[in-house]
Amino acid sequence: MKDQLKDFIHYLIVERGLSNNTIVSYERDLKSYQKHLVEKQQITSFNDVTRFHIIQFLKFLKEAGKSSKTLARHSASIRSFHQFLLREKQADQDPSVLLESPQLERSLPKILSLQEVEKLLETPKLTTPFGYRDKAMLELLYATGIRVSEMIDLNLTDVHLTMGFIRCYGKGNKERIVPVGKAASEALMDYIERARSKLLNPKQPTEALFVNHHGKRISRQGFWKNLKKVAIEAEIQNELTPHTLRHSFATHLLENGADLRAVQEMLGHADISTTQIYTHVTKARLKDVYNQFHPRA
Repeated sequence: MKDQLKDFIHYLIVERGLSNNTIVSYERDLKSYQKHLVEKQQITSFNDVTRFHIIQFLKFLKEAGKSSKTLARHSASIRSFHQFLLREKQADQDPSVLLESPQLERSLPKILSLQEVEKLLETPKLTTPFGYRDKAMLELLYATGIRVSEMIDLNLTDVHLTMGFIRCYGKGNKERIVPVGKAASEALMDYIERARSKLLNPKQPTEALFVNHHGKRISRQGFWKNLKKVAIEAEIQNELTPHTLRHSFATHLLENGADLRAVQEMLGHADISTTQIYTHVTKARLKDVYNQFHPRA
């Protein structure tokens, strides 16, 4: 069973060309699935799995308190895996073929107010190279709405400030061009000219745009750690994650009259229905404003 899992992961890397984060997610989901089949249901071959066994696994996850989003992700991983086994003639049937996807609870994304964004962006002190770097990263995320994984993958050659854009690679390694505003361009220029060279390790040169204290490409965990530190200093009360600035970027654009298709393009969403969640956010915020300020609300 472990060999079949390895074959599937190899297929995702080589033939599907999925991102590292997606592959890690698939691998984690399927390892927990295999473990449950062996330890809880005494299944020693994927060819013996039936729809009932998959449902029992999903029921186990639900009883463990997993969210509907997590259940849906596991279902998708399991479905893709069994389709692969059937296609590669490593199984006689696909037990997931009639599996229903769990109903997703659609929650509105958490965003920051304009005032909170301003406080956050003004917090990094431009007295050290790290201050310049942190300000440039935050300004860039809010100015472009790119994912944190896309930001940390940026190289120096992907930044074209004289023309006012960056080039990044999203899910499925799809390239897109995203405009960068004046404030973010200035923060990036300051970081590149005044700070980046001081953070680099002369013995280990790198093309990475944003680097850590070792002179290597900064990691998601490294950025997340810095973000929490800046949020505490800025006294941000709302929940703040690396994705919050992306949500705030999209919502603030739509609130100010941006075209939904343009926002979809900048965010790199394959389907516009994914972008439409932000229209619900703006409607909810409009209702709050109405209830707060209209004398007969």
